[in-house]
Amino acid sequence: MHISIRGNPIWPKGAMVNTAIDFYRAPAGIVPAGVAEPRASSPAATDRIDVRRLIAMFRRRIGVFLGVVGAVLAVGMIITALQPRTYSARAEVTLNSKLQTVAPTSTNDKVEQSAIPSESFVDTQVSVVTSETNTAAVADALGLARDPRFAQAKGSDQGKTAASKESARDAAIAYLRKNVTAQRIGSTYGIAITFESRDPAEAARVANAFAEQYTLGALEQKRSGARDTTAVIASRLEQLRQQALADSAAAQRYRITHNLLSTTQGTLTEQEISSYNQEVTSARAQAAEDTARLQAARAQMQGNGNGGVGEASLSPVIGQMRAQQASLAGEFGALSSRYGPQYPDVLRAKAQLDFLNRQIAAETQRVIASLEAKARVSAQRLASLAGSLDASRGALAQNNAAMVGLQDLEKRAETSNALYESYLNRYKELTAREGTEQPDADMLHRADVPTAPSSPHVAINGILALALGIGLGIAAAFLAEMTFTGLTTGDDIEARLGVRYLGAIPVLQSVSRGTSHSPASALLEDPRSAFAESFRSLRASIAMNTTDARIIAITSALPAEGKTTTAICLARSMASTGDRILLIDGDLRRQGVSRFLRGDEGRPGLVEVLEGSATLDEAMVVDPATGLSILPISTDASDRAELVTGDEMDRLLAAARERFDAVIIDTAPVLPIADARLLLGKADASVFVVRWRRTPEAALRSALRLLPIDRVQLAGVALTRVDMRKQPRFDYGDAAFYRSYEHYYV
Repeated sequence: MHISIRGNPIWPKGAMVNTAIDFYRAPAGIVPAGVAEPRASSPAATDRIDVRRLIAMFRRRIGVFLGVVGAVLAVGMIITALQPRTYSARAEVTLNSKLQTVAPTSTNDKVEQSAIPSESFVDTQVSVVTSETNTAAVADALGLARDPRFAQAKGSDQGKTAASKESARDAAIAYLRKNVTAQRIGSTYGIAITFESRDPAEAARVANAFAEQYTLGALEQKRSGARDTTAVIASRLEQLRQQALADSAAAQRYRITHNLLSTTQGTLTEQEISSYNQEVTSARAQAAEDTARLQAARAQMQGNGNGGVGEASLSPVIGQMRAQQASLAGEFGALSSRYGPQYPDVLRAKAQLDFLNRQIAAETQRVIASLEAKARVSAQRLASLAGSLDASRGALAQNNAAMVGLQDLEKRAETSNALYESYLNRYKELTAREGTEQPDADMLHRADVPTAPSSPHVAINGILALALGIGLGIAAAFLAEMTFTGLTTGDDIEARLGVRYLGAIPVLQSVSRGTSHSPASALLEDPRSAFAESFRSLRASIAMNTTDARIIAITSALPAEGKTTTAICLARSMASTGDRILLIDGDLRRQGVSRFLRGDEGRPGLVEVLEGSATLDEAMVVDPATGLSILPISTDASDRAELVTGDEMDRLLAAARERFDAVIIDTAPVLPIADARLLLGKADASVFVVRWRRTPEAALRSALRLLPIDRVQLAGVALTRVDMRKQPRFDYGDAAFYRSYEHYYV
């Protein structure tokens, strides 16, 4: 850009410059050349949670947050004030962890409470306190059925007295169950009984009634139950005794009838069979032995002759004969070898030997006959014993068949006797224990009449309302921030719109407290102020973001965004440095620059110059303080837009380009006035001004979308009327640290 800024560099005329309008006007799929690159990485481009930005967001929405918190607190307090007052009374009982043993114990005591109550037992007792049975007993003890509240609640009448009493009793029980609570006291064996009522005296009375019913009432119920149990057992005991005697007698009669007499070792038939089994086994073994000896003797006799029978060799007679046989055989052999077979001594010896052999054979036959007789006797004895055993077994089978009936009778008798004995023992135990019952719980603390209501709890309700208010306040603050469409920081402009951010122009009161001058006057009266420095910064940003731009158009998307003030102050700031600057009022309808002059209304202006009825020198007004040349609009020219957008304006700007270092044009807003877009096309650079936190983002987007692609060079966007005291809540850019360097402007 070249604006006759002494010492500023001049970019080549053909340099590539991004106007950022292509983002809004280019056809789909076409990427414009020279896409703008942010001068610094935007915090919004990262996924890191910036705690400082969250805090800043909360600070700027502190009004919404406090308003929601205050409203919720007020509603909470109103609700608390409208709630009815209720009182809570608390009575405490404790379970007896060790019951004293008064009467002797028995095996039946195992099912009763153990020496140390278990966790499940304590929890069960907590439920017993508020059980329907216990609640009904309390209602009856307090006589709540006669209370008019419950009698009237059910609409009782005189014709149905019993029904009305029952209905009133049910209503009283429902009332008690609704308002009574019981809970374990920590990990102890204590139980806290709490009752809520609008009457403090009633709350204490009912809580104590529940505690007394659970302790003394339970003890009386235990004694009454024991007496009833004893009476029932006594009436049943005589019946069981008669039944046990009858069942035992029936079993004995059956035993006698079926000959099922027995000893300690079993029935007589069983003992007889056992004896027969032993004898049969012995006889069978003896018969087998005798038969085997007979068969062996016969086999030996057939194979070895008369003298080879083993049984015969056991006879002493045969033994003597065998000794003589051996002697004669030796003598016969000696004689036969010496004299021959016909020798008389040989014949005599042979005759003696034959006689002796016949005697041995005869003796052997007698031995075998003896064995045969013995074998026959053993077989007969075995057969006899077997017959007796079979007869006994038949009798045993009959006895066993009869035992089925006997066993059934014996089981009946045994069951009757056991049941009778059990009832008899239990009757004796209950009789011995009558009057020794002990309560399972004792009263620990009686309930006192409460002096202060337990509900509503003002402190708790206030804390809850505060917590809810804080949550809703934070949500409302985030919602307000998320639905906010204004532009606040340079990061918003560059990240959300994709255009250059040129700088921030502060509202005068935020940097010069107590001043009463207009912005244009304050610019000259205090040239070292932050307000004056903001326009020098804007001038530098325009020079750095454009190429050889000498005609600069100041515009906006909507009216009342500060474009006229920006144009005047920028022109005066540039003129105060000695540059030749021309300020043209291009807003034919509002004529903001012309109203600033407050000069001679009869002088010619822009329209006259464009019509040719006056020269530029005749129409210009010179600012005596800065030497700024101003071309105002002297007449109503709202219907002469063709002059500003036509060739006459081109010739005027060409002449001004030769005479001035820079020309500043204050145009009309882009959205309401179509002529402004054509006028922007005649400028070398255009600057959009956006009112801080007022101009909607959508309005600026729409304005940029309407600009011609190839005829408008957008230098960037500047924020106007920025409150430097509040800006640190929104930004971490150049304006966020104003407090750190504001002493430079003093």
